[in-house]
Amino acid sequence: MKRKSMLIVLSFVLSAVLVLAGCGSDKDNKGTGETPAAGANNQQAEKGEPVNLVWYTIGGAQKDLDKVVEEANKYLLEKINTTIEIKLIDWGDYNQKMQVIAASGEPFDLAFTSSWAFNYVEGARKGYFYELDELLEQHGQGIKKVLNPAFLEGSKIDGHNYAIPTNKELPAQAVWRFNKELLDKYNLNVTDATTLESLEPMLKVIKENEPDMYPIQVNIGPFLPYDFALEGIPVGVSLNDSELKMVNVWDTPEAKQTFETMRKYYQAGYLPPDVATKQGNEHELAGKWFVDKQHTVPFADNLWSNSLKYPVVSTPMHEPMVFNWSVTGSMQAISAQTKYPEQAMQFLNLLNTDAYLRNLMNNGIEGVHYNKISEGVYEPIPDSGYGMAAFTLGNMFLLDKLKEDPADKWEQYKVFNDNSTNAPLLGFQFDPSSVMTEIANVKNAVDEFGPALNTGSVDPAEILPKAVEKLKAQGIEKIIAEAQKQLDEWRAANNK
Repeated sequence: MKRKSMLIVLSFVLSAVLVLAGCGSDKDNKGTGETPAAGANNQQAEKGEPVNLVWYTIGGAQKDLDKVVEEANKYLLEKINTTIEIKLIDWGDYNQKMQVIAASGEPFDLAFTSSWAFNYVEGARKGYFYELDELLEQHGQGIKKVLNPAFLEGSKIDGHNYAIPTNKELPAQAVWRFNKELLDKYNLNVTDATTLESLEPMLKVIKENEPDMYPIQVNIGPFLPYDFALEGIPVGVSLNDSELKMVNVWDTPEAKQTFETMRKYYQAGYLPPDVATKQGNEHELAGKWFVDKQHTVPFADNLWSNSLKYPVVSTPMHEPMVFNWSVTGSMQAISAQTKYPEQAMQFLNLLNTDAYLRNLMNNGIEGVHYNKISEGVYEPIPDSGYGMAAFTLGNMFLLDKLKEDPADKWEQYKVFNDNSTNAPLLGFQFDPSSVMTEIANVKNAVDEFGPALNTGSVDPAEILPKAVEKLKAQGIEKIIAEAQKQLDEWRAANNK
């Protein structure tokens, strides 16, 4: 959760633009690049010798990783005559290092990919990942049974799957998150806090009574009712537009109102003067904040409260909605260059269907890294040397629950998933290869104007028209036209 809440955002001022090198598919291969046919160069496996899979994944260092992998390999040898070698790369380094590894052709078999780290769409189009359609049919039937169909449908690129999504929360739902100690102290009711404007009465109370505190400590990036075609670029379609017309989101009434409201809040002293460049979460650790924006999952308030050591509550801004980036928020891909595609898929199938293996990889060894409280319930041993980020590894619904988790935790996740609606662009993956120059130029303009506008640090009446004109001068209308063309073709081909 702590990484997802930080990295997954709906705001049009986003962290990075996709830098894609368009690679055409080779229909004779299983990937978008030069991919060995399934079973080719697989002499080791054909002889019945164990196959070793090199798996790159993301997360903080684990002192006992080797011990857990050794235990897992005993089980994997029995089940599928396969072993794994995990190469764990830290959160902040993963994206850059994996880009280098993949581009250099360094051999590996499996890798974590997502919408926010080692970008899935970019990697597939560059030919880094194996096309999984046939492998899923042959060795991934368990995955297909446990995954909500929207995961595989929404993560298709040009009609094909190139990675296996983690079975977790399917939709995204933005929420206002509040410091409950301040809510209780001033008897504030958050029931009606849904829009950015609805926060104003509460912000006023906090500022008047806590003059040394800025109620909004960070760029909250309020929810905008648009589905974006590309990260980092304000091009998308309204969630309420059945015609799916691509627009410049900065040049819409919703964006204008948001900028104006943020300016009002900034001038009222609700945000720090340096909020446009402010980093870090010291305010969270100290409890010196009132409201921010996050994305939620069932029982997220409990997770946040446990992490921060003081109570947090939240209210939704909108109903749960399935976006491309939420579907692809955590995935495992098979390398296009692997010699062992079948074994790699067999391993992923087991990881997503076998409760023992899944819990071992996540929680470690019983009695060493955790203690079992009761059937399906465990308690981590503090400072044990192992504890992976659950959402990065596979089917979360197989995981044992923490002792403080509700008994129906995973049932509520399924309800959350089943009650979501699909965003209009779900399943559509924009190919920006023909407008890469314009995208780079527009991204520069977004970086120039976005942080200040989005935090109210400048007057939108003066700056927004200049920003819109700069976007036009840098080629945003050409991007819109190309995105619209591809979207219309996609709709026609898929009867949307």
